[in-house]
Parts: sequence; structure tokens; C-alpha cells
Amino acid sequence: MVEAALTLADRGGLDAVTMQSVASALGVTPMAIYRHVADKAALLDGLVGRLLMEVGRPEPELPPREQLLAMARALREVGGRHPAVFPLLLTRPAATPAALEVRESVLRALELDGIPAERAAQLERLISTAVLGFVASEVAGRFRDHTSRVVDEDFERLLEMLDGFVDGDAGGRVPHPGGG
Repeated sequence: MVEAALTLADRGGLDAVTMQSVASALGVTPMAIYRHVADKAALLDGLVGRLLMEVGRPEPELPPREQLLAMARALREVGGRHPAVFPLLLTRPAATPAALEVRESVLRALELDGIPAERAAQLERLISTAVLGFVASEVAGRFRDHTSRVVDEDFERLLEMLDGFVDGDAGGRVPHPGGG
């Protein structure tokens, strides 16, 4: 059912995802959908979980920072594959088991990198919001006047900046935005 909703959204945007359209795509009545999800909000939560499943979990043998970078880059790839659905990641909470698993992977990597648990939760929110915001801007066309090389460089620079913030919480020096 979530796969059918994802296909509909990829083709026609989020407005194309209705209980009726999903039921039609599956060849069932709309009432049959309600046996699996309580309402459209739960279906949208399922889409969030589905997108985050595509991010996957980082390879555990990678150093924590490399795990975080791999997840950020994978999230960007997911945005490129599902631009119409990606904005849901900014508007819906991580509520499904798949969504929570990705969040937990980020928290684990931060804690393995020496970030205290109480700070890791805040850093996860800030890092996730920055990466999600960049990717949402990219898939919405905000950077269309720039070459892909420039956008790629900007994304890597964002990751460097975020790495600096993590360094600050791990006891390193946080670079000043003005360079000093």
C-alpha cells in the first residue's frame, strides 16, 4: 500500500495520494485500505518511513563521522529519486519504526563519536534539519540557476560545516561563521 502511494506521489505529487487513488491502484475498495492504516495521516507517515528506509543504516565498521556523511549523502540521493514526496520529511515527525531507526542510527553515531547523549539528541535535530532543508531546497528547484557542480560543492561544504559543529560538541573547536 505504501509502495502504491509512493508511485502515485512520484507521478503526480502528494495531492495525487488519496485513499481512493491508493485503493484504485491496488484494485481494492477504499475501506480495505483502512484495515492497514487509520487515515491519510498514517499513510503519509508510512511514506516518510519508506523514504527513510531507502537511506538505510550506515556500515557499522565505518568511523562514526563517515556513517553520518554516508547517511546525509544517501538522504540526498533519496530526495533526487522522490522529489515530490521528499518535503514530507520536513512536515511529518519520525513516527514509524523505519523512521525512528534512521534517527537512532544518527544518535548512535554521534554518541560513538564522543557526544554525550543529552547533546546528541539536539545535534541530531540540528543536523537533520540542515540536511533535510538543503535537499528539500534542491529538489524544489531553488538552486536551478546553479550548475550541478556548484550545488554538489555547496552540499559538501554544508557537511563540512556540520562536521565542525559536531567537533565543537566533541571537544574540538567550532569554526566561527566569519572564518575567525
